Amino acid sequence: MSTAAAPLQDRVVLVVGAAGGLGAAASVACAAAGATVVLLGRKPAPLNRVYDAAKAVGPGPALYPLDLEGASPDDFDELAQRLEAEFGRLDGVLHCAAEFKGLTPLQHTDPADFARAIHVDLTARWWLTQACLPLLSRSDAGAVVFAIDDPVRAGGAGAFWGGYGLAQAAQAALVPMLQAELGADGPRISGLRPGPMRTGLRARAFQPNTDFKARAPETYAAACVELLSSAAADARGRVVEID
Repeated sequence: MSTAAAPLQDRVVLVVGAAGGLGAAASVACAAAGATVVLLGRKPAPLNRVYDAAKAVGPGPALYPLDLEGASPDDFDELAQRLEAEFGRLDGVLHCAAEFKGLTPLQHTDPADFARAIHVDLTARWWLTQACLPLLSRSDAGAVVFAIDDPVRAGGAGAFWGGYGLAQAAQAALVPMLQAELGADGPRISGLRPGPMRTGLRARAFQPNTDFKARAPETYAAACVELLSSAAADARGRVVEID
């Protein structure tokens, strides 16, 4: 297969939240684009299903079971060390893992649920990215892509999204901030803001049988591949919206 037909040929890509809707679709798309995909998630059974699907279309993937909620910075440092030991490189990180209990007024949100959403949707994403930056910096096309939701664009008014909604806004601010610090020669940092997706997370906020705006996660998988590839230089430091 030529590199023109495989934009991620010989790349190693870590997909965080690989068992979810967008994570699963993007993992298979990255494998089909030539990448060795490292599938990170907390549930072995769905991870294994994604593993089989990715293996059927590309290089043999790898599994890395990890619960972001309980993971510490040391756990992410160990992840980076294992990636270096096994593959000798890391070319991309795609953040798709998310925590969302459902629409709740802030004043009635359980403090533990609020803290969990902020941690999984923002803090853990950053800790993992921070641990992997040294490896990504050695790649000639290192990239980090944050899948970022927009509660307003998704069909709501921005209210009742709690810690999850706040974490999305924070990630949108993180992308240009981190890129400015890394500079034009550092790893590419970008965000992907897809349109409404038909996923289990969205089903906690909208009735699936009346949610006509939602599209299949596979609709946005190609955008994930493109942002991880070297063809996405113009997305450096930007959050890209896809309808």
